[in-house]
Amino acid sequence: MTAQPPESSPRPVPSGELRASYDDREAVVEQLRDAAAEGRIDLDELDARLEQALKSKTYAELAVLTADLPRPDSAESRPPLVLKGGLHGASRGPGRWEVPGHVIAHGGLGGVKVDFTRAECRLTEVAVEAYGETAGVTIVIPDGWAADTGGMDPGIGGLRDKTTPDRLPGAPLIRLTGSGGMAGVVIRHPNRWERRKLHSNPTQG
Repeated sequence: MTAQPPESSPRPVPSGELRASYDDREAVVEQLRDAAAEGRIDLDELDARLEQALKSKTYAELAVLTADLPRPDSAESRPPLVLKGGLHGASRGPGRWEVPGHVIAHGGLGGVKVDFTRAECRLTEVAVEAYGETAGVTIVIPDGWAADTGGMDPGIGGLRDKTTPDRLPGAPLIRLTGSGGMAGVVIRHPNRWERRKLHSNPTQG
């Protein structure tokens, strides 16, 4: 009986030939619109590229449309956001802001509040260092986001984690490290007053 030759393994598909998703096409559309707003391409070229972007089926087809444009900064490559409470306190949010990959909060004498409830976050994980120091740090995350506080040193002031483990698919995870210091660190979801404000001003910038 003649031995059959072993079956050859499937040829790996080059990355450019992989099928693009709806989100991939939308990302290119957004980059093209930004380029037009900056004057890099004119409106006729924008229309032509947008039409092609929506018809593209692979990564290679999409790549051609942005090959001559600067690559947008990614959230991961941005410098850390550093907030220092100082004498008068500091905060970020609840208005619109784009979340970098790393946030550092020093409570100082005035305290710090980091509110992610209206933030634009394109990351699946965000590293947050919180140092309660004298006045403490409060971190507010939307419902559906989750927190990993295993790397946090509670210090004298302690750590109060009031978040729920119910993380929605694709929602960000906050990896919290640092120290509670004298005043402690709190991480929680919006309270009743904050929820009322969110519902009454759903499009607040």
